[in-house]
Order: sequence, then structure tokens, then C-alpha cells
Amino acid sequence: MDKTKILIIEDEEAIADLLAYGLSREGFETRTSGNGTDGLKELERFRPDLLVLDWMLPDRSGLDICKQVTARYNLPILMITARSDITDKILGLEVGADDYITKPFDLREVVARIRTILRRLAQAQPAAEEAAPPAIRFRNIAVSPDERLVTKEGTPVELTPKEFDLLIALLGARGRIFTRTELLDFVWGYDFPGDTRTVDTHIQRLRKKLDAADLITTVFGIGYKFEKRTD
Repeated sequence: MDKTKILIIEDEEAIADLLAYGLSREGFETRTSGNGTDGLKELERFRPDLLVLDWMLPDRSGLDICKQVTARYNLPILMITARSDITDKILGLEVGADDYITKPFDLREVVARIRTILRRLAQAQPAAEEAAPPAIRFRNIAVSPDERLVTKEGTPVELTPKEFDLLIALLGARGRIFTRTELLDFVWGYDFPGDTRTVDTHIQRLRKKLDAADLITTVFGIGYKFEKRTD
């Protein structure tokens, strides 16, 4: 069985070496990069299953890297940084990170958070032996849950992992009104360390990417729903 591959983009060599050593001992295959530019090149070569990303890099912001990666890849991201302000945490999660941990950290917690992210993604995938569910269709959009693929008139639509999970949640119960808290629990899988603005941000992106502002509707004072009608 192939090892889960983890790319670490971290400019502090001692921290990068600690993470690489510790994760390798846990059975992961790791590679490290000391800056954002080299990290993106290594991402293309290595094709990791998960990215550990430092917020502060010498050549560019980790937030910019996060935005770029989530726009192009269906790749979970764990951000590691010295920032501890709640606003910074929310910002990191809003741009596509799956989880967030602050320095100094315990390596055991990093491992636990990585395993939680990977377990959550695995649970979202159907068992390999099960028949693939049919694509969910509305208008000119087709959603394939097993492939985590969305196409519009046959052309792939690039969604981040969280955007895709949010779409699946809404499509799974068309017409049902979800509160923002319910969507946070369903998509993020843990108590969110702040307010619910991140749901609003992801909803806005989904509407724009799918041209579905009239289908993904706001129920003022409550939350959101996906309309039953699709014409």
C-alpha cells in the first residue's frame, strides 16, 4: 500500500526537519521546501495527499499559496503559524485551509490533526467496492460525488475541498434550510474557532462559480438552502 504523501512548506529549517522526521516515523512520506516558489514546484513534482503550510514565508505569504493551491487542486491544507489571533485563524480557514495550528506546537497534535483531516476525507469517499452513485445534475451542472468532480457543460469547475463539501451538503437535502452552524459542523467537522462568516464566503464563491445565485438561496436570519427547482 502506498504511503500518504505530505509536503511541508516551512522556512524554519529546524521546524521543517522536526515535522519531516516526526511524520516519517508515523508512516508518512514527506518532502520539504523552504519557500513558496520552490514549494509550488515541489507540489507539481511530488503530488502530495496533504500540504502542511507555514503562514510566513520569505518570498510570499502562506495565505497567497493557500489561495493558489485551493484554486487548482483538491488538496487538504494544514496551516502552521506563530499567529494566534482569532481573526487570523478565520482568515486562514476562509481562504481554503482545512485546519490551523499555532507555534509552538506539540508534534503529537500535528499528527492527530493530520489524521483527522485525512480520516474526514476518507469518510467522504464511497467504499471502493461500492457502485459509484449517479451524478447529481441541475441545469448544465453535473456533480460526481465519488470523483469529487463538478462539470459545467462538460468543462470541469474548480472547487476547493470545502466548497465541494458544502455543495454536497446542500444538494443532499434540496429545499431544507440549513443554519450556518449546521453547515459548519457538516463541512468542517469540528467547533469553528470564531463566527460563521466563513460559510457566507464559501456560499458566495459557489454561487459565482456555478452561476447559481437563484438556486443557492439565503433564508434571512437562518441560513441557506438549495432550491428544489432546477429549471
